[in-house]
Amino acid sequence: MSEKHAPVVGVSGWKNSGKTTLVERLVAELTRRGHRVATVKKAHHNVDVDTPGTDSHRHRLAGAREVALVSSKRIALMRELGEDPEPTLEEVLDRLAPCDVVLVEGYKKSGHPKIEVRRKASARDGALEGSVPNVRAIAADHAVEATALPVFDIDDVTGIADFITDLCALNDKGDDAGDR
Repeated sequence: MSEKHAPVVGVSGWKNSGKTTLVERLVAELTRRGHRVATVKKAHHNVDVDTPGTDSHRHRLAGAREVALVSSKRIALMRELGEDPEPTLEEVLDRLAPCDVVLVEGYKKSGHPKIEVRRKASARDGALEGSVPNVRAIAADHAVEATALPVFDIDDVTGIADFITDLCALNDKGDDAGDR
């Protein structure tokens, strides 16, 4: 991990394991504790965050390589890759605004620490632990056997957030952080 950006923790698992729901809940909990959280989501399909017919979409269609859409509430930056390779996770992290922690969904093969999400009803069987690098904990909706890793109930968002803050050496900043 680069010293240029915040600590990174991944949430990894098979399709339909509950990764997005867990990330959403962790963002809310870590934010409640006073942390600035960024997320990176790896998509395996062509995505478009722009709306056909809008000015920014028209700029892109006209050939703009990058389009920044700016308002008083948010900024969106869209970059057309064309023939350029997909950026690495490190390159994406280096472009993020300063924050306290980055939660990454996807990028299973990258070396950052990960929490593996397991759900009995997920699309695939088999653990990621042992087959992808740096799995540090497991969040599951069922009993997990034969592991030396910490295991959390998938709904224990407070416990998982505690694990993340310990792993990343974050001090909780929220007014109610001590009320847990």
